[in-house]
Amino acid sequence: MFRSRSIGFYSLVSLVFALTVSCDARASGWLEASGCKGIRPKACLSLAMDAMGGREKLQAIQNVRFDVIAHTALVEQSYRQVPFITSYERDHITIDLSHHRALYEEHSVWPEADPGMAESDVTLVVSSDGGAYHLANRSAPCSQSELDSFEENMALGPERLLLTAEAAPDLRYEASENLRSTPHTVLAFHWHQVPVRILLSPLTHLPDAVETMEQFHDFWYFWGDTHQRVYWDNWKALDGLIYPTNQITERNGIIVNSMQVLDLHKNQTLNEKSFALDADAAKRSKAAVGFEHGLKADHPVELASGVTLFPGSWNTTVIKQDNGIVILETPISSIFTDSLFAQVKKMYPGEPIKAVLSTSDSWPHVGGIRYDVAQKVPIYILDLNQPLLDRMIDAPHTIEPDALSKSPSRPQWKIVSGKIALGTGDNRIELYPIRGASTERQYMVYLPKHKLLYASDTLVLNPDGSLYDPELMREVKLAVEREHLDVATVYAMHQEPVEWGKVSTLIVKALN
Repeated sequence: MFRSRSIGFYSLVSLVFALTVSCDARASGWLEASGCKGIRPKACLSLAMDAMGGREKLQAIQNVRFDVIAHTALVEQSYRQVPFITSYERDHITIDLSHHRALYEEHSVWPEADPGMAESDVTLVVSSDGGAYHLANRSAPCSQSELDSFEENMALGPERLLLTAEAAPDLRYEASENLRSTPHTVLAFHWHQVPVRILLSPLTHLPDAVETMEQFHDFWYFWGDTHQRVYWDNWKALDGLIYPTNQITERNGIIVNSMQVLDLHKNQTLNEKSFALDADAAKRSKAAVGFEHGLKADHPVELASGVTLFPGSWNTTVIKQDNGIVILETPISSIFTDSLFAQVKKMYPGEPIKAVLSTSDSWPHVGGIRYDVAQKVPIYILDLNQPLLDRMIDAPHTIEPDALSKSPSRPQWKIVSGKIALGTGDNRIELYPIRGASTERQYMVYLPKHKLLYASDTLVLNPDGSLYDPELMREVKLAVEREHLDVATVYAMHQEPVEWGKVSTLIVKALN
C-alpha cells in the first residue's frame, strides 16, 4: 500500500508451549496458535484471506490508488533527539500490481526549510527497470532504499501479503504474541531471505501487523539488523474487499511514520503517460550503492600545510600533527571510512592515526564510527551524544556484517564537554561544544594558527548565496564570541571554506 517497509524478528517457542504440541505436529512444523487452533498454517492463512474478502478478491486487484495524508518523525535528522521534529505530506499513490510499477505524487512540508520554502512537490515513478524522480525540468535517479521499499511493498503490502505467504515453502506458526493486549496468531515465512511475521487477530483473523528483520539502505542503514513492525488498522470495505486505511510504522521500537488513506479506489483505468520513466535515470538508480561507496580522493583541497580537505557530499579532513594523524569526520559507512584510512596511510606512510573527531550525532555523520572502533582509534565525541553512539556500537550487524562485527572491540571514547586541546605546533586543534538550542549535539573544531574553524553540520550556502537555516550559524557565531576565537575562514560537513566575514554578514542579513 504505502512506501514504508515492514520488518520483523525471530522468536523462540517456549518449552512449555512446545510440550502442548503433539510429536507429529512438531515434526511437520505445525504449531497451534491462538485463533487458529487445530488447523495447519495454510488453513489459518485462508481464514485471513476470507476476512479480507477472499482469495479471489485479492488476486483480482490490478491496481490501487490512494489519497494519503502522513507525518514522519525525523529520527535521523532532528537537531535534538526525542521528541523528534516532524515532516508532513499529502500524496497521491498508485500501485499498479498488474504491471509491477508505482507512481507517487508527493506534496511535502519540511520543518527545517528556510522561510517560504517549506512546501515542495515531486513525482516518483518506480518499476522493475528502476526509479526516477521527475522534477520541474529534469529527472533524477531514486535511491537504493526507494527501490527496496517498492519491491517489498509489492510483495508484503496489504494487497499481496497473504498471497506471498501462501506461496512460501516455509510457512509456519511461531509462538503467539500479544498485540494491543490480545494474543495474536503468528505466521512466519521468508521472502527473498527476509524473515517475515504476520500477526493475525484471533477475533477477526485480519492481519493487524507485519514484521521483518533486515538491513535497510536508508538512514536506518547505520543500525544494522533493524526490526520494523507495520501496524494496519481502520479497516474499510471496498467492493467486497476489506482493506486497512491506516498504517503506522515502527522501527526498533520507535514510531517513525503514520499514514492515513483519505480516499481509495481500485482497478482504475490508468494514464500511461503518468508512468513514463526516464531510462537513463532509472538505469542509474539500479546502479546506486547507497551509503556503501568509498572516498573520492581525486580533488583534495589544501587548507593549510598538513591540513587536507577531501570535499564531497560529506566532507572529511586529514590533519597532520607532530605525533600522528587526526581525521576530522568519518561519515557514511565502514566502506567509506576504510578507504579514507587507506588514503591517510598513502599520504603519510608509517604515521599512526592518533584520533578521530566526530562532531555530531547525525546518523550519516557517524556512519564510519563502528569502523573507527574496530581499528581501536580514540574517538572524540560530544558528551550528549554518548548514549546514542553506545547503542549504535552495540547494534547487531549480522545480516550485512561490517568491520566491527567481524572484529569486535570496545570504543575508546574521548568525551568533549568543554574546551579540549589536541596536539602541538602549527596544526594544534581546539574542540568546543557549541551548546545552542539547535546545535547542542555538535562541537566545533578550531585551528588557532590558521584561524580556521570547522563548524560541524551548521553551514550550507543556498544556490543564491544565502544561508540555509541561518539560526544554526547564529549559534556558531555566539559560541565563537563566547570562546573569544579569532576566525578568518569557516567550513562544515556540507560546505567548503567561506570567509568568516562573509558568513557573519549573511547571518545579520538573514536575521534582521
